[in-house]
Amino acid sequence: MNDTTSTAALTTKNKIGLGLAGLLGVIDCASLAMTTPDGEVGPPIGILVLGTVLGVITVVAVVVAWRTAGRGMIRIAAGARILSAITALPAFFVDVPPEIKIGVAVFVVATVAAVVLMLTPARRAVTVTD
Repeated sequence: MNDTTSTAALTTKNKIGLGLAGLLGVIDCASLAMTTPDGEVGPPIGILVLGTVLGVITVVAVVVAWRTAGRGMIRIAAGARILSAITALPAFFVDVPPEIKIGVAVFVVATVAAVVLMLTPARRAVTVTD
């Protein structure tokens, strides 16, 4: 870290968002191990690899952001989570069991919550002069 880098302390909301993003990232890391069995319809292997890579990026960014309170790492974690959610959206448009659609919906809502919480700025004290 250099003198031009400013870091503010993480708020409780930021920490909750980082924790949720880290959990989602760990789940993404396991996506490559859950390949589709032969004869069944599922995500292509490229999407599974991308999900794993995005999960690793998320986990690393969350750990670094938590330790340094760096806003740049929080943005990287948020970007990885957004891309991961985008790769899950096709499940709503193909013929898959309802359980999978519900799981994807929960995943997307959790991702939105994590991103909002991570990127919420700290409240600043405002001086009122009347």
